[in-house]
Amino acid sequence: MQERILIKSHELFMRYGVRSVSMDEIAAHLGISKKTIYQYYSDKDALVEGVVGIEINRNEKECSLQQNNCENAVHEIFIAVDMVQDMLTHMNPALIFDLEKYHPKAFKKFNDHKNKFMYGIIKNNLERGIAEGLYREEINIDILSRFRLASVFLIFNPELFPLNKHNLLQILGEVTDNFLYGLATAKGHKLIQKYKLQRQK
Repeated sequence: MQERILIKSHELFMRYGVRSVSMDEIAAHLGISKKTIYQYYSDKDALVEGVVGIEINRNEKECSLQQNNCENAVHEIFIAVDMVQDMLTHMNPALIFDLEKYHPKAFKKFNDHKNKFMYGIIKNNLERGIAEGLYREEINIDILSRFRLASVFLIFNPELFPLNKHNLLQILGEVTDNFLYGLATAKGHKLIQKYKLQRQK
C-alpha cells in the first residue's frame, strides 16, 4: 500500500504540481481514506520527500544509462536534452517552485542531489569531451559545470521565462545550443551539426 500511495502521489504531483494536490485528492484517486495515507506518512511533507526520492532514483539510473549508451561527450548532451524534454512533457513547471516555497526539507534533498550527483555528471562530460578533442581544453571545468547546472534549472523560473511567453522546450534548446557551441572545438562543432540534422529528420 505504501508503494501505491507513493506512485500515485508522484504521478499527481508531476502532473499538477505539489501545492494544488491535496491529501484528500490523493486518497480519492486511490480509493482509500486519508487516514490510511497517514498510517504511512505523518504529513504531506513526508509524502513529498518520498516522491522526491523516487525522482532522484529515476534520474540517477537514467543518467548512468545515458553515459554508457552515448557515442561521445557531445552525443551525451543531446541524449540528456532528450531526457529533460521527456520529463518536461510529464511535469508541471510549478513543481520545483512549489518544493522551494512550501516543502523546504524535500527541496533540500532535491538540491543536494542536483549539486552533487548532477554536477558530477556534467563535470565528467566536460572532462570526457576534452579528452575526445570535442571541447576546448582551456575551459574551466568547475565554472562551466556550475553554469550548465544553473542554466538548465533557470528555465523553470516563471519570473524569468513566463509560461505564456516562451515554450520550455524551445528555451532548453536555445540554452543548450549556446552552451555547446561556446564549449566545442571545430571537431565538436561538426558533431553538433550532425546530431542536430539527425533530429530534424
